[in-house]
Amino acid sequence: MATRNNQQGVRLEEATKRFDGALGRIYYGWIIVAVATLAVFLSGPGQTYSVSTFIDPLIAEFEWSRAQISGMYSGGTLLAGTLMIVVGRLVDVRGYRFMLTFVAVGFAGALFYMSTVNGLLAIFIGFMLIRTLGQGSLTLIPNSLVPQWFIRRRGRAFSFLAIGAACSSAVLPFINVRLIALAGWRLTWVFWGGVLLLVLAPIAWYFTRERPEDLGLLPDGRKCRPRKDGSGHHDDPLEISWDLPEVMRTGAFWIILLVTAIPSMVGTGAQFHHLSILAENGVAREIAALVFTVAAVSNLIITPLAGYLCDHYRITFIISLYLVLQGVNLLMMLVVTGLGTAVILGVIQGSRMAFMSLSNAIVWPQFFGSRYLASIRGVTTMAMVIGSALGPLPFGLGYDFFGGYQEILIGMTLLTVVGAIVVLFVRRPKRIERTTFRRQQPV
Repeated sequence: MATRNNQQGVRLEEATKRFDGALGRIYYGWIIVAVATLAVFLSGPGQTYSVSTFIDPLIAEFEWSRAQISGMYSGGTLLAGTLMIVVGRLVDVRGYRFMLTFVAVGFAGALFYMSTVNGLLAIFIGFMLIRTLGQGSLTLIPNSLVPQWFIRRRGRAFSFLAIGAACSSAVLPFINVRLIALAGWRLTWVFWGGVLLLVLAPIAWYFTRERPEDLGLLPDGRKCRPRKDGSGHHDDPLEISWDLPEVMRTGAFWIILLVTAIPSMVGTGAQFHHLSILAENGVAREIAALVFTVAAVSNLIITPLAGYLCDHYRITFIISLYLVLQGVNLLMMLVVTGLGTAVILGVIQGSRMAFMSLSNAIVWPQFFGSRYLASIRGVTTMAMVIGSALGPLPFGLGYDFFGGYQEILIGMTLLTVVGAIVVLFVRRPKRIERTTFRRQQPV
């Protein structure tokens, strides 16, 4: 067994050298970014914007009520959120290459399973699987892998992942609608399962590497400097890395976790009731739906700028900025009355999404290092998923109690403003014991 493992290691090293020679001067971290971006894009079949296109065909075939299928989806999402802690721990133990490939194959199997469902229990299991492996794991793993390869250019690197997510949300619903009309919802699930199995799984296995040190590099493409005595390489200046138990004993972790969970809950709730909220202002459904298209385009345009700002400004300032944008987004929903204001709302929403996705990905490695990032992101992803699952509830209760959305929108705006103020006072905790040899970016 040991001999076979050694032979596999030699073959992998030889393949890496041949591939690196073909790449010339390209830093391998950008190959990692490409793989991670593809993974984020192909998380789409497990995301709400894709699943929503299957709801009406499922209801039409099985004659379920919307309450029944919504309950199965919310329940599956909540269970998937709790499993993110396990996924994060497995990534730290088994490594990114194995887990990304394993999740791609498992997600393909879950999509194949979705093509066979014929009852509420089966659809609950299916929703739980695709939310765990797609929406959860294929977000957690890429966002934990990229920080291993970049420190000073994390914002720029993460901007590509954000663009991949935006493209997925813009393209997959359209593809799904066409495929479902042509071949039916069952074969559409099979199609995406085949893409995961034949495209993402082999790419993840062949191209993923754990860390730049494995290739004799340092983050951001710097070279390891050999020692004069030939005994190895000089260590890079320190990046302090915290493990999960240490992180959870800091106040900064809990404050940032709660603050970043606010837009996950509020944004999902507002999006879930979007058409109903704008209908109160007399806005036609077509114009209300246009907001999502404008938001997707704005997200793509703003993302490179957001990446640049995340690299050059304090990350807690960026978090405060997108919380303010979230509050403006909510208030803007009260005054949208036509096409012009709907476009403005879409631009604000897209800008908020760009800054939110990047800063939420960057803040954790900046504060706590990257060595144990997957375990940390397991907890934070769980909070995000649970927050998004619970988000629609307060909006629905507020509508039933007040007879409209004005009061709940104002209340949620105040909540985001409080979060925007609180996060400005958070500083990275200091720690000097266990370290990994990487440079920190000032926060």
